[in-house]
Amino acid sequence: MRNSYMGTSEDDKTRSPAPSMLSYEFMCRTNPFTSCSFRMLFMNRPSSSGWVRAMDTRHGVVAITFLAFFMQVVVEATSWWSLAMNPLLIPEAYIIGAQPLCSQLAGLSKGQKKLCQLYQDHMQYIGEGAKTGIRECQYQFRHRRWNCSTVDNSSVFGRVMQIGSREAAFTYAISAAGVVNAVSRACREGELSSCGCSRAARPKDLPRDWLWGGCGDNLNYGYRFSKEFVDAREREKTYEKTSMESARLLMNLHNNEAGRRMVSDLAHVSCKCHGVSGSCSLKTCWLQLADFRKVGDALKEKYDSAVAMKINTRGKLVQVHSKFNPPTNHDLVYVEQSPDYCVQNHSTGSLGTQGRLCNKTSEGMDGCALMCCGRGYDQFKATLVERCHCKFHWCCYVKCKRCTRVVDQFVCK
Repeated sequence: MRNSYMGTSEDDKTRSPAPSMLSYEFMCRTNPFTSCSFRMLFMNRPSSSGWVRAMDTRHGVVAITFLAFFMQVVVEATSWWSLAMNPLLIPEAYIIGAQPLCSQLAGLSKGQKKLCQLYQDHMQYIGEGAKTGIRECQYQFRHRRWNCSTVDNSSVFGRVMQIGSREAAFTYAISAAGVVNAVSRACREGELSSCGCSRAARPKDLPRDWLWGGCGDNLNYGYRFSKEFVDAREREKTYEKTSMESARLLMNLHNNEAGRRMVSDLAHVSCKCHGVSGSCSLKTCWLQLADFRKVGDALKEKYDSAVAMKINTRGKLVQVHSKFNPPTNHDLVYVEQSPDYCVQNHSTGSLGTQGRLCNKTSEGMDGCALMCCGRGYDQFKATLVERCHCKFHWCCYVKCKRCTRVVDQFVCK
């Protein structure tokens, strides 16, 4: 069952500098930017906010030093995902000088660079969200032939993302979800000047004697910011409406939204008891995001049931197999078959499975038979060093010994 936490309460409307999207009208008709969407979300940002006041000369030396360093390392970036792979997670880099810094981020589109200039304090958390998404992708696919490997700091995933496959669908979804997760929690922790704790409306089914308060994750703001930033690149592109490029654009937007909605769907009410000796005579409740592993697990299930799509003469995505139920906004879609991940192929970006560890006794995808694609495997001895014989000492630490053991390991030929 889906929740309704995306709504905005009356308190949120008066407190938040980012009012409802319905109130914005298209200001870009008279003063257009490359991406109109970010103006709709952020036009009411207060000029007296903390990050503006912080931009004084005492930080000049720090910012210049960071800027000189970043100009060397970020020009290779080809996607906003690269924010997870470089030193841009250092918050001091955004104290001043955001405009020249943002303009050097080759992985950002025009609209994303504009958002970077307006919201430089958010960029650290966009990078953290991207990193969270990449790590979760690597966890979910650790036993698959394609294991979400990153190849370098510029393309992050390599040429494999140029194919509109199931794997690309999952990657776009988990990355967008990661940004929602990181920004929502940064709001709650007071790290961003333009948002704070969640002001989501009290759930109707919450018991009357329970208090609705605390400081919840600001899902509403995180969702909207992720939508404007992550989708900006796709919304700036224009293609022939029946072209494969247009199909891929629509695929990316659909999967971005599916990732964001998964974070929203899994958000839940968390409560804390109050009372003498933990009697729980009173409860305070708030909105809390689910552990990101649950988001990854749910999106992995969507990956397994992803729907093949094609573009029709009206420029819309439709199912390849019309006899099945059409995908919802919560499902993943793809427009091209996956490449062969068994062997290395520079044209598709496949790294192959040669040298990958496999499980000799497993009949699943991690088993040597499937992982090695019938090429066979080599066996070798490996020495593992582990903590062992751990004991608790009063008070208060645990002391362990280091033990070694030799195990058999298997790698694909």
